[in-house]
Amino acid sequence: MRHVTETEVAAGDGTTGAAARPPGTILLIGLLLIAAFVVILNETILSVALPTLMVDLGITAATAQWLTSGFLLTMAIVIPTTGFVLQRFSMRAIYIAAMSLFTLGTLIAALAPGFEVLVVARVVQAVGTALMIPLLMTTILNVVPAESRGRTMGLVSIVISVAPAVGPTVSGLILQSLSWRAMFWIVLPIAVAVLVLGGVFVRNVTEPRKAHLDYVSVPLAALGFGGLVYGLSSIGESASGHAPVPPFVPLSVGAVALVLFVVRQLKLVGRGRALLDLRTFAVGPFRLAVALMGSLMLTLFGALIVLPIYLQNVLGKDVLTTGLVLLPGGLVMGLLAPFVGALFDRWGARPLVLPGTIALSAGVWVLATLDEHSSIGLVITAHVIVSAGISCGLTPLMTSALGALPPELYSHGSATVSTVQQVAGAAGTALFITMMTRGTESALREGSEVVAATADGVHTAFLVAGVLSLVLVVGAAMVRSPRTVAVD
Repeated sequence: MRHVTETEVAAGDGTTGAAARPPGTILLIGLLLIAAFVVILNETILSVALPTLMVDLGITAATAQWLTSGFLLTMAIVIPTTGFVLQRFSMRAIYIAAMSLFTLGTLIAALAPGFEVLVVARVVQAVGTALMIPLLMTTILNVVPAESRGRTMGLVSIVISVAPAVGPTVSGLILQSLSWRAMFWIVLPIAVAVLVLGGVFVRNVTEPRKAHLDYVSVPLAALGFGGLVYGLSSIGESASGHAPVPPFVPLSVGAVALVLFVVRQLKLVGRGRALLDLRTFAVGPFRLAVALMGSLMLTLFGALIVLPIYLQNVLGKDVLTTGLVLLPGGLVMGLLAPFVGALFDRWGARPLVLPGTIALSAGVWVLATLDEHSSIGLVITAHVIVSAGISCGLTPLMTSALGALPPELYSHGSATVSTVQQVAGAAGTALFITMMTRGTESALREGSEVVAATADGVHTAFLVAGVLSLVLVVGAAMVRSPRTVAVD
């Protein structure tokens, strides 16, 4: 006798275990995980390199940040269309297209003569990345039995959370002795190898079917999600007086376009022509899990943008030390993820998510105590606690969110989750930078020295994050593990 969720019983899914997996499943998922890790690593690999790029390319900090924000912006625009792409084209074709675009973007970046070409390269990289993440999650939902998805999604959470977390470490190690171009030259052969291996071994496990591309929904999605990410990213610049456009302009355009996008999707869903099927949000567990997952990613990206600034501008550490300080947290996320996935398969979401958010909140409140005299050990300890909390929450939330959906909504659910993650990452960056900038400027006006004022700004950013983390704990308490029924 075994236990399955009521969702499985209702769906009539009686095929489980290894026998249900198509041949070559392990190799297929392994290749997708490696490919996804390589592409997602590039979301944050430039964060520590921004001061170097500012000098080499002759640009300001406000301009340089778009090498990361532009990446997130492109992903937020492309990902909503992936629900259509995953239905219309074969998995192998999407894999080859995604890795080819990412490889081409990496080559352009390595050869870029100036900032403008480098931004173009980052956009091309981001398009490939935007295709790869939903492809990975949709494939897992189709080939991995429900009772073992937690373990597999634990590996996915390594990719989604650890790759951005170790990006600063990787760039710090490279920049210690090589130029910023080396970051792309080192990634290039890895990307080529993954592309070639995928072309040889990746096989289709889903059947493409007719899907309608609504040409009104595409620009609405681009304006809606793109406007929000652009506006959120501009808030940090506006706080320091460098925003080329007032943030309320793109935020207003994005909000209006997003409302129109939602209205149109609800109108088209009855005809089976929705670009992004929003019936996913009618499923309560999916709705709650996505909201909590977005909050976790907001905290992760916010911490990743503020901590390097604190370490370099307040404690006076170099890029290598900064990267190494952030490494233990990334390793903790990676080491915990498979165990968390296995525990989810046994216990469900709530026994993991609630302690995880409590740990996250505790770590953030410790970070809120940092000042110009804090020790490296305190920073590492707090970051590790935050990372452990995120790891305990991310895998169960992602698995329970997507597992709550019927199979016909898998691709749309994957696209929705990925879109929320990118918007949340941009929101975290904007929120933390804005709070830090305003806290710093307030301290400067009161006569503090630059270092002390920056420390004050960091304190303000994490203080706000601490308050938000308490709301996250309350939300986690509402998570329910699926009830089980016994079957023979």
